[in-house]
Amino acid sequence: MAEYLVEGPIDNELMTRLLAPPAGNFDAGATSVFIGRVRADENGGKKVVAIEYSAYDEMVNSEATKIIDQILAGFNNVKSISLIHSRGRVGAGEISLFVMVSAGHRRQAIEACSEAVELIKARLPVWKNEVYDDNSHEWKQNLPL
Repeated sequence: MAEYLVEGPIDNELMTRLLAPPAGNFDAGATSVFIGRVRADENGGKKVVAIEYSAYDEMVNSEATKIIDQILAGFNNVKSISLIHSRGRVGAGEISLFVMVSAGHRRQAIEACSEAVELIKARLPVWKNEVYDDNSHEWKQNLPL
């Protein structure tokens, strides 16, 4: 079973590995990438310094697989999908979500990547607890666009 969660922020080394095409695989002409970072938002006069992500690991793996299957079924030109979400503490400015979709052509790569991000936000059992500069915190809910 694939692993879709990493502890802490997603680093450049992992993203670089994911961006490298498999040896000899030249059937994807387009790759669309979404990188989600923790924003240093302000909420009630307090600044977000980090988000503590918690997840139901087994359900994340199951649901991520379903999301990938749904994207592959809905976009006949998509060749591969990678998705990684952080668990644990991720500081403001650090990366917490990486989604990459490769397809034969750009339109499907872009549209499939966008849909994958929306499905992740709506269905992946990952919860976020915003940590503020005064050491207080607040649970947040992902809202659909």
